[in-house]
Amino acid sequence: MPKAYVFTRYGGPETEAFAEVDRPRPGPGQILVAVRAAGVNPVDWKLRTGYRRPGESGERDFPVVFGNEVSGVVEETGEGVTGFAVGDEVFGNTAAGGYARYALLPAGVAAHKPAELSHTDAATLPVAAATAYDGLRRLALPAGATVVVTGAGGGVGAAAVQIARAFGLNVVGVASEGKKDFVEALGAVHVPSGAGWAERARAAAPDGVDAVYDLVGGDVLTEAAALVADRTKLITAAAPARDVEELGGARVVRARTAAVLDEVARLVVRGELDPHVTRTYPLERAGEALRAVEDGHARGKIVIEVAA
Repeated sequence: MPKAYVFTRYGGPETEAFAEVDRPRPGPGQILVAVRAAGVNPVDWKLRTGYRRPGESGERDFPVVFGNEVSGVVEETGEGVTGFAVGDEVFGNTAAGGYARYALLPAGVAAHKPAELSHTDAATLPVAAATAYDGLRRLALPAGATVVVTGAGGGVGAAAVQIARAFGLNVVGVASEGKKDFVEALGAVHVPSGAGWAERARAAAPDGVDAVYDLVGGDVLTEAAALVADRTKLITAAAPARDVEELGGARVVRARTAAVLDEVARLVVRGELDPHVTRTYPLERAGEALRAVEDGHARGKIVIEVAA
């Protein structure tokens, strides 16, 4: 039976374990993928604590396999699937976990992996890069506008900075002092996070701030709201919808389409987006990979690689 990294109940790291699970069978509209790489994201450990995505309901059946994005090779296709065949290299969001040897993907939101793109890099795109892309498309800023990105040193933040630059935007990236070189290398003007960050961001954008893409939430989101006169240009992927709506802004709405995956993959191939995979771990060390993200000190993306 294939191995997977799971959580057996809601709680902390003590609920995590390796488990032998049945090889999934693709249902209608699904493809079964032999995983080659799985991206690691904050949402992975948050789900373990009982967090629900917006609009999500119902109880989970334990054990639950970790992971929300993978790249791999099609092993089997479900009823009604067109456009994919056994042996195709693909990437996308999972239907039921990705820290495993096999994963199910909804065919409608999976994409063919370009040959020039490694599985490791492709596995980072469906969550972080696609979230960054969706948010920037929602802002619909003209070239030359200035956007402030809070949490610019994380996975989504690093992608948002680079995609914004590819769109011709000026970027002010808010991140810890330790990530200054990293954020500047992405193409942003770095502003240290912490007390007084909003004033520093305002000073770094003497012609004004046209939009804010928040990836931190809480007090940072509240402070960020004061930077924009037009609150429709305040978006967050880190706070509940009610919190940002009270400030006049909105939560990022994910498109979750193959077209978005194709576009972010093209950005990587064209050299305009570097996934910045800083560390990789074998599946056997999945817990360590998750700890690196949960501890909050990861720079760029962390990926679990699965041997063929």
